[in-house]
Amino acid sequence: MRTTYESATVRLYHLADGPEGSAAQTLFYGPLEEAMALAAQQSEEIQADLFIATDNDVIAWLDLAEG
Repeated sequence: MRTTYESATVRLYHLADGPEGSAAQTLFYGPLEEAMALAAQQSEEIQADLFIATDNDVIAWLDLAEG
């Protein structure tokens, strides 16, 4: 079970497949609440490849948004 709180510091990143392979691009580093708001503003295509990393876990954005 994941434990989260709105002010937890997280990294929101986009994991995209490119011509050279997968690349992670950090979109935001800061409070979970702000990361979730930013992720929700992205297109569905981008949202499918978003991940949130905490100090001890990584979760796909869509799993967190649906949970």
